[in-house]
Amino acid sequence: MGKSEKYSTWQLLAWIWRASQGARIQALMSALIGIVSVVCSLCFVFLSKEIIDIATGVRSGDLMRYGIGMGVLVLAEILLHALNSWIVNTLGVKTQNRLRARLYKQLMQSEWQGKDRHSGDVLNRLVQDLNTIASVVTSTIPFVIITAVQFIASFCFLYTMDHTLAIVLVLILPFFALLSRFYVRRMRSMTKAVRESDSRIHAVMQESLQHRTVVKALDQTEKMGTKLHRLQERLQGEVIARTRFSVLSRSLVSMGFSLGYLTAFLWGVFRIQGGVITFGVMTAFLQLVGRIQRPLSDFARLIPTLVGALTSAERLMELEEQPLEEAGDPIVLQSVAGVRLEDVHFVYSDGNEKVLQGLSADFPPGSMTAILGETGAGKTTLIRLILALVRPTQGRVVLYDGKREVEASSLTRANLVYVPQGNTLFSATIRDNLLLGNPNATDVDLWRVLHIACADFVEQLPDGLDTLCSERGGGLSEGQAQRIAIARSLLRDGSILLLDEATSALDPDTEQRLLQRISSELKGKTLIFITHRPSVLEYCSRVLHV
Repeated sequence: MGKSEKYSTWQLLAWIWRASQGARIQALMSALIGIVSVVCSLCFVFLSKEIIDIATGVRSGDLMRYGIGMGVLVLAEILLHALNSWIVNTLGVKTQNRLRARLYKQLMQSEWQGKDRHSGDVLNRLVQDLNTIASVVTSTIPFVIITAVQFIASFCFLYTMDHTLAIVLVLILPFFALLSRFYVRRMRSMTKAVRESDSRIHAVMQESLQHRTVVKALDQTEKMGTKLHRLQERLQGEVIARTRFSVLSRSLVSMGFSLGYLTAFLWGVFRIQGGVITFGVMTAFLQLVGRIQRPLSDFARLIPTLVGALTSAERLMELEEQPLEEAGDPIVLQSVAGVRLEDVHFVYSDGNEKVLQGLSADFPPGSMTAILGETGAGKTTLIRLILALVRPTQGRVVLYDGKREVEASSLTRANLVYVPQGNTLFSATIRDNLLLGNPNATDVDLWRVLHIACADFVEQLPDGLDTLCSERGGGLSEGQAQRIAIARSLLRDGSILLLDEATSALDPDTEQRLLQRISSELKGKTLIFITHRPSVLEYCSRVLHV
């Protein structure tokens, strides 16, 4: 295993085997259908030999009966091929959906490490790499079984006719095995480089499209295009190098196959000249040679696919490495909760600089606190600690009420209402966006929180709650989108409200009305504001500097 290879081949094969769970029975059915098709093809070879021998007068027989038999075999192979295609295609979709759902759930339930993979890279893995694995499970593995059966059966058939020729033809196998071992190792490394370059291209395109207005405003369209061009040139070079290596390797194998076919042809000619075999046997020779060599050729063509599958398995296994958050029933405190930080230290996993050092603070139940600090002082990190998106390097974060206290975890988020900064709307209607806060909310509930969030403008929209928002709230202003996001959060039942620069896109008058309504309607809840706005301080009884 090379230094750049994170997993051994056996580990990757074991992962692919686990990925095939749920598809194995249908894959076996596909393989069995293929084996029946192989039997039909060998019967066809036998009948063709018999017909030629009858036609040349070597032996007597009913040509019509043999001809009908060959027609039946041809029809049977067509039907078997159609049935197999249906199984492979339907199974492929089911396998893709199952693997995608599993990996998506894994990613959504995993711990946040402070520096996640680029979303473009993740999507590339969930689409391209996952499709590769699904294809291998549903199509390639059955094909390997079928091809192996075809090789063994054809060899045995030929051996019964001429064992010397059969043995000569398989002498190519040791050479093929040695070449394959070197080929797999080199192709795996080259394929991984291609996939990583492809992921980088997806990342650049996604970011450029997502922040298109920023790119245009900064007049950097040409620069981003140049960056994409360089990445594409790199990808093109890697693909050319891989293709050159693949073509050379496969050409060497093809030379061996051609030599084997020429050997069989000349052998048959000399045997006919010596009167040892008939024209029918000669025809069978050539057909069986093709059926012996074609599996080997198919295996040669499959090697890039299998190497690609190993690379894809490695990239998908990397997505599964991130540990899962604690699972279980939500821990809900019965009365209004508060938050306490006890000597909290925190360092992100990708750096050595301490973001928080020995921070102790208390946000009592029912209090309103403003958190102030310079950019990079750790205000947003503090919110992430309360949400248990990250864990303290040292110390602990506790949620408590008058009866109990629990350490912050994924299970305590039911007590929290989080309003992030910026535009966080999804591509859906306003109603659908709001219902993410509480799927059981009624229209009365929706209009109530919209009023608290100063989002009454929704009533004036032609489609009201059913107004469609495009990506990132397109069609609405930043302030409108932010107010809808606030309303969505207010639908949750948590008693601790975390607002991270939640009024940053609002004008002063709207901000004042919003703060008045929040402080009035949510009186008694614990409110924690991260802000730079002096106006917020007027409503807070406590201030924490970090």
